[in-house]
Amino acid sequence: MQKISQPWGDLSKARRMLAAAENIAVVGLSPKKQRPSNQVARYLLTQGFRVVPINPGQEQILGLPCFPDLTTAVKQLGIRMDLVDIFRRADQVGPVVREAIAVGAGGIWMQEGVVNHEAARAAAAAGLEVIMDQCLKTIHEQL
Repeated sequence: MQKISQPWGDLSKARRMLAAAENIAVVGLSPKKQRPSNQVARYLLTQGFRVVPINPGQEQILGLPCFPDLTTAVKQLGIRMDLVDIFRRADQVGPVVREAIAVGAGGIWMQEGVVNHEAARAAAAAGLEVIMDQCLKTIHEQL
């Protein structure tokens, strides 16, 4: 079984996950520019990643089509989600992780302040790399 970051693994793990990522789903992406999810997604776009907004209450964010869930995004776009960046409360992470496993995502990244050990164990048991309680943008800037 893979080691789960507690709460954070080393930079080599992040480097490996981000090097393998092209398509990044941002679950809970807000249309509000001042929100961390929006700031991180905009940063990821400037770094060449394909950002896939996941927010059931929106049709478009950052000029990109928004999807209600990972399953719909994967089916409609015909792509693999290399990384799922989660901006949801810890108690809402479990269903997102189960869906990420079901669609064959490559990794789970729970943003700063988001810690769900049960979901992290489930993801790791399914073979996904997991980082939690860390800001993807902040870590990427360190690499």
